[in-house]
Amino acid sequence: MQVDRLNAAYCAALDEARFDDWPEFFLDDGQYKVQARENFDRGLPLALIALESKGMMKDRVYGVTQTIYHGPYYMRHVVGPARVLSDDGGLVRAQSNYAVFRTRPGDASEVYNVGRYIDEIVRTEAGLRLRSRLCVYDSEMVLNSLIYPI
Repeated sequence: MQVDRLNAAYCAALDEARFDDWPEFFLDDGQYKVQARENFDRGLPLALIALESKGMMKDRVYGVTQTIYHGPYYMRHVVGPARVLSDDGGLVRAQSNYAVFRTRPGDASEVYNVGRYIDEIVRTEAGLRLRSRLCVYDSEMVLNSLIYPI
């Protein structure tokens, strides 16, 4: 399925620390949000991260790669098969469960973030692109700080 291939490529870019590739999965006016399940379920707008364009995503990548100092760690995304909610030919609405694990060099792996992607995906000449990705996380505690995209 095309949505699963999109998710696999998206996660590989993040797991391989190819952060400059991350914004390219989105349309120019694409949106990316990371929001607690509690706020999502209550219809509250507060989110940990809310980016409203590819330009904002590129700024985030610059911040993550050039200005933020933190102890190194590796990420590994595990994403379940997409459940397509609607497909009108040009716009696909889908959801996928995800789990992100974090491993610090020389340390044990730990669950970093768990939740679901709620996506609006557009078919373009260049392939599938995200119009929006909402990461609704179930984890009540976010370990340290959320640095890298989910």
